[in-house]
Amino acid sequence: MVAIDLRPGIVSTGPILPLIREEFGLTHTVASLLTAIPDLLMGALALPTPWLARRLGRDRVILAALGLLFVATLGRAFANSTALLLVTTAGVGAGIAIAGALIAGFIKARFPTRAAVAMGIYATALSVGSTLSAALTGPVAATSGGWRLASGLWSVLGVVALSAWLYIARRERSDRGLEASSQRFPLPVGNRTAWLVALFFACQNFLFYACITWLAPLFRESGFGATSSGLVLASFTVAFTLANPVFGTLSRNEDRRFLLALSGLLAFAGFALLAVAPTHFPFLAVPILAIGLGGAFTLGMTLPLDNTRGPDEANAWNAFVLTVGYLIAAGGPFSVGALRDATGSFVPPLWMLAGVAALMLGLTPLLRPHRHPTAVAGA
Repeated sequence: MVAIDLRPGIVSTGPILPLIREEFGLTHTVASLLTAIPDLLMGALALPTPWLARRLGRDRVILAALGLLFVATLGRAFANSTALLLVTTAGVGAGIAIAGALIAGFIKARFPTRAAVAMGIYATALSVGSTLSAALTGPVAATSGGWRLASGLWSVLGVVALSAWLYIARRERSDRGLEASSQRFPLPVGNRTAWLVALFFACQNFLFYACITWLAPLFRESGFGATSSGLVLASFTVAFTLANPVFGTLSRNEDRRFLLALSGLLAFAGFALLAVAPTHFPFLAVPILAIGLGGAFTLGMTLPLDNTRGPDEANAWNAFVLTVGYLIAAGGPFSVGALRDATGSFVPPLWMLAGVAALMLGLTPLLRPHRHPTAVAGA
């Protein structure tokens, strides 16, 4: 219920981006900041979040983040200037970043032997929120005659998320003492596997946020109507959603390289087909690449858990992977917008995205789980 609230604040901007650009007179490059800013914050705030959780308590931090997300999502609907639009977008990104950074440790603590399945459920819930916002934002904007209601209505999910975590906090009040005495683990900066995991995660999110930002505008420019463009984006989020639990369930052991490679191959094939024929097979190419990215997301979020032994170490790895991954991923929407402005076409950006998918595929043979020396000796 919390995860469903962690994507509409970003995904809902895609279907209404042309309306926002028209009202505020934004270039493609500046418009890309509406998703690039949350990406940057999801990376930058991943590092201090575990420290905040240790100092203030995990549940307090998550509740504060969800409250910020609610206020910022609602406030953005009333933005009357570009500056306020970007400030409230930053609030959306900060709320998502802080809440999302603590979920991996929660999963590691509560489901240590079923991490991939639990992460698949979490990723599916993220995708449900993405799908709902991608499918409904455009029609609501068309019906209401503007983008503001279509953007602000997703603040309702914030009430649901806050209520859900309040329930969790009350049930786990006995864990407060454990949180206060939790062990601090250093970031795995010197670990080669951690860097490979972070780079894989960066490629996946680079592609994901580029898609949710620019797929709908791409097809609008190609002559598709608002509803048809929204349906293309919805086909992306639906396929992405369906792939999350499937890949999580199929992945039975910690060496997930075969399924990681399959997800990378599907992503590359979809982007290549879209680049070759951007408007000919949208409901084939887009779902193919979405299935690949959906599988890559679930497995990529599980990789830090595969390489750690407890929730605090998992939080350290997760903070590192999110920081590196999202800071790089912020370049996805921005680079597509900048290339579109520079070339006057979306075809060069599509080939760039296909290249990133090829890089993601190339990383998969290297993602064997890191083995801890103490664990090996104990075995």
